[in-house]
Amino acid sequence: MKARSLIAALALFFVAAVLVVGERYGVFHTPASATAVVRWVAIVALIVYAAAQRSLTTWILVSMVVGAEIGHDFPHVAVNLRVLSLIFLRLIKTIIAPLLFSTLVVGIAGHHDLKQVGRMGIKALIYFEVVTTIALFIGLGAINLSKAGVGVNAPPALHAELPPTPKQSAADIILHSFPENIAKSVAEGQVLQIVVFSIIFGIALALLNDQRRRPMLTFCESLSETMFKFTNIVMLFAPIGVGAAIANTVGHMGLGILVNLFKLLATLYVALTVFLLCVLLPVALMARVPLRRFIKAVAEPASIAFATTSSEAALPRAMEAMEAIGVPRQIVAFVIPTGYSFNLDGSTLYLALASVFVAQAAGIHLSFGQQLVMVFTLMLTSKGVAGVPRASLVILLGTAAAFHLPEWPIFVILGIDELMDMARTSVNVIGNCLATAVIARWEGEFGKEQPSETVQAALAQ
Repeated sequence: MKARSLIAALALFFVAAVLVVGERYGVFHTPASATAVVRWVAIVALIVYAAAQRSLTTWILVSMVVGAEIGHDFPHVAVNLRVLSLIFLRLIKTIIAPLLFSTLVVGIAGHHDLKQVGRMGIKALIYFEVVTTIALFIGLGAINLSKAGVGVNAPPALHAELPPTPKQSAADIILHSFPENIAKSVAEGQVLQIVVFSIIFGIALALLNDQRRRPMLTFCESLSETMFKFTNIVMLFAPIGVGAAIANTVGHMGLGILVNLFKLLATLYVALTVFLLCVLLPVALMARVPLRRFIKAVAEPASIAFATTSSEAALPRAMEAMEAIGVPRQIVAFVIPTGYSFNLDGSTLYLALASVFVAQAAGIHLSFGQQLVMVFTLMLTSKGVAGVPRASLVILLGTAAAFHLPEWPIFVILGIDELMDMARTSVNVIGNCLATAVIARWEGEFGKEQPSETVQAALAQ
C-alpha cells in the first residue's frame, strides 16, 4: 500500500507538470480545473502514503505539499491560515528557555568537568569560524559566476521603506551576548543570553558541595525530561503549523515572483547545495558520522526550519535528534544554541552573495580585493547578532553603507527574501546539528551515552 500510494502520487505529479508545460508552450490546451484535479488526486495519494508510513517526518513533508497547493489554488484562504503557523511557533518558543537552561545546567553541574566546557567552547568556535568562512567564499564565487545582479533595473518608484533596523556597533554586539535580566532574556527569546546565564549558573552549581547541589540538579533533570515530553506533544501539531506556513507563503507571494528573480534564487539554492555536498558532507565523513542515521535525524528539524523560516522552531527537535544518534546531551545543549549565534552557515553564504548582488544590480564593479575586504567585514559583522530582529537585513544594510552601495537593490532581494530564508535557515539547522556530532567526536564522546527513554520515544513517532 505504501509503495503503490507513493508511486501513484509521483506519477500524477509528473502528469500535472507535463500538462502545465504543454499549456505554457502551446503544445496542447488543458483546462486549469483538470490540472488542479490531477494535483489534488496526487495529494490524496500522498496522504494515504503518510497514513501508512506513520512517521511524523513524512506527515510534515506531505503537509508542505498540501500547504503549497492550498496557497496556489486558494490564496485568500491560505493567507488567513497564518494564525495556525504562529500558534505552532509560539508553542515552540515556550520550550526553548527552560529546555536550554535545564540541559546545560545538568550537562555542566552533573559531570563535574568544568575544563570540558572551556575545551568544547574553544573547539566549537574554531570549527564555527572555519566553516562559516568557507561558506562566505562559496557565496562570493557563486554570485560572481552567475552574475545574477547584472541587468536588474531599478524600480521606477519606491513607495515603501525598508523595515526599521537598529544600528549595531561592535560594543553593542558584544554587550548583547550578556543578560542584564534573565526574565527579560527569556521573554525576548534571546538564545545567546540564556546560554551565557545557564553556563555560569551550571558552573556555580558545580562548585557547591553535593548536599547543596543535589536538589537543584534533580529539579533540572526532571525539568529537562518534562520539556522533551512537552516537545513531543507540541510536535503533534507540527504538520498543521508547517503546512499553514507554506500555504501562507505561497498565497501571499504567489509563484509568479519566481520567474522574475529566478536567477538570484537559483544561485542561492545551487550555492547552498554545493556547500552541503562539498563542505558539510566531507566534514561528516572525516568525523565518521553515520550518514544515514544523521540524514534521517535532521530531516524533520530541517523541514520545520524550511517551512517556518525559523531556526528556533527547529531547535528542540534538533536537540532530541542529535542526542538520539549518540551525541551526549551536555554537548548538544552547549553547541547547538551557541551555533545559533556563531555558526549560521546558510545566512553567512547568503550575505556574501547578496552583498555582491547589490553591487552588480547598481552597476558598480568591485575588484577582487574589494570583495575580499567585504568578505572579511562580513566575517566579523555576521557573528553574535542572532537575537537582533531581521539580523541578515541589518548586516546587509550595514555592508551596503560601508561600501557606498545603494539601498534600492535590497528592495529587489526583499521580494523573494522569504523564499531565500527558507533555504538558508534549513542549512543553518543542518550545519549546527553536524557541529554537535563533530565536537562530540573531537571530544571522544560520540556514541558513549544512550539517549533517555523520552528522547527515544520522541524519535519513534
